[in-house]
Amino acid sequence: MRHGGQILVDQLVAQGVTRVFSVPGESFLAALDGLHDSGIENIVCRQEGGAAMMAEAQGKMTGKPGVVFVTRGPGATNASAGIHIAKQDSTPMVVFVGQIARAHRDREAFQEVDYRAVFGTLAKWTAEVDQIERLPEYISRAFHVACSGRPGPVVLALPEDMLSGHADVADLPAPAPRPAAVSAAQIAAITEALHTAQRPLVIAGGPGWSQAATESLATFAENWNLPVAVTFRRQDRMNNDHPLFAGDLGVGMNPKLGQRLAQADTLLVLGARLGDIATDGYAILDPTRPGPRILHIHADPDELGRVFHPALAIAAPTAEIVTALAETSGKGDWTDWSAQARKDYEAWQTPAATPGAVKLEQVVAWLAANLQHDSILTNGAGNYAAFLHRYYRFRQFGTQLAPTSGSMGYGFPASVAASLQNPDKTVVCMAGDGCFQMTCNEMSTAVQHGAKPIVIVANNGRYGTIRMHQERHYPGRPSGTDLANPDFAALAQAYGGHGETVSNQADFPAAFARAQASGKLAVIELKLDPDMLTTGQSLSQVRAASLKQ
Repeated sequence: MRHGGQILVDQLVAQGVTRVFSVPGESFLAALDGLHDSGIENIVCRQEGGAAMMAEAQGKMTGKPGVVFVTRGPGATNASAGIHIAKQDSTPMVVFVGQIARAHRDREAFQEVDYRAVFGTLAKWTAEVDQIERLPEYISRAFHVACSGRPGPVVLALPEDMLSGHADVADLPAPAPRPAAVSAAQIAAITEALHTAQRPLVIAGGPGWSQAATESLATFAENWNLPVAVTFRRQDRMNNDHPLFAGDLGVGMNPKLGQRLAQADTLLVLGARLGDIATDGYAILDPTRPGPRILHIHADPDELGRVFHPALAIAAPTAEIVTALAETSGKGDWTDWSAQARKDYEAWQTPAATPGAVKLEQVVAWLAANLQHDSILTNGAGNYAAFLHRYYRFRQFGTQLAPTSGSMGYGFPASVAASLQNPDKTVVCMAGDGCFQMTCNEMSTAVQHGAKPIVIVANNGRYGTIRMHQERHYPGRPSGTDLANPDFAALAQAYGGHGETVSNQADFPAAFARAQASGKLAVIELKLDPDMLTTGQSLSQVRAASLKQ
């Protein structure tokens, strides 16, 4: 006989889970007890949003569900930000939520929440386990659903009286390996379509990639001389140094790449959903009007034809399709097309100078030139991230952790998870002053568990993205976007980390070296000019342009 918490944890062991993230709560005490002697590392976080983001990052890095435990009511709703990221980013994740005792349901008992209603549109599947004997069944299904088709988050609610009860039940094994699902006919259909293309463009993105798959993509591109673009925050799907890499279809994309997307007659979409970000709000490609021929490859058949009509739709794992395509070859009359795509990318990488003594474009360029190629870069959301997207070059798979959902606060928890998962690699979190303060309390988590990311805080004293939009629509009338900030270096030191402040560009390399040598959590605050706003325009330039209109 085992109590429910022990049954649950034994099932996690059977699923191969080695690390979970949590904020403890009285609603799942039995699960905490089960974790005590399990060998599973429990990363104790400071807020459920940060815990869920760490679990999501774990899922991104490993391809296996990240696991998080949160308590009922406010604990669960705090975690919703991380669940939303996992949904939009197609990341496998399993969320265990404490729940009130079954006998108290439907009385609005203390912290009672209907989780099926709350998470019904955020998660792939939400359920409540009422019978202790069915815990292995529910957990097995949760891991299957989280990984199948288009991966995503699953939420399991655990009534506390169920979890503390006892039963004699057998464990269930982890999901069985899935055999390859790619046929010769599918590959032939893709290559036959490419043979008739004049202006082809490969678009790579989505989940399910590996270093081997990215190398296969490069081989496939070389064999066909095809230009390859990647979707928003999926820049590590191909070595950015490769002569056929054309850039990213993200927020603030290279206008020349946007034009190329509009001019392409054949799009081979590998694993991506091809949504509003990649198409600039459906302005470049409009799903209601005729457009280029789309060859869409996605693991989930429900994603095929969901928005854009595909001329060819193949439901298959991206990595397996790319591996098979690497064995093919062919040439079309698009040599100049591919060469120009690369020239446009390299021209876009030439930094445009920003105002001030510290220049974010030069910081990112220095990182791109000096970091080891296996270094992991994380970020949340904000104008600062555009500098990373535009000027950094990702050379290996698994080196970019960023939310395609555009969630602020993600970068730092993700960097903690990345450092724990990869203790021998350099992990750098790029953050804005607003973005960092949403989750900077997790510095305590980092120090407690030995994570040592280096956080570079771009401090311009405002929510820069919103201020940019204000200046474009309501020039000279800022409202609600200025920030009063702490001394970020001193804050890091107060948590037990290393802190530096950089006010002059020439001081950055030495400051980074000291942060790296400290061997612990480090924060480098960049004192940016308040006029610094975007990669292309200063605040005063944006305002002036808006006033002329």
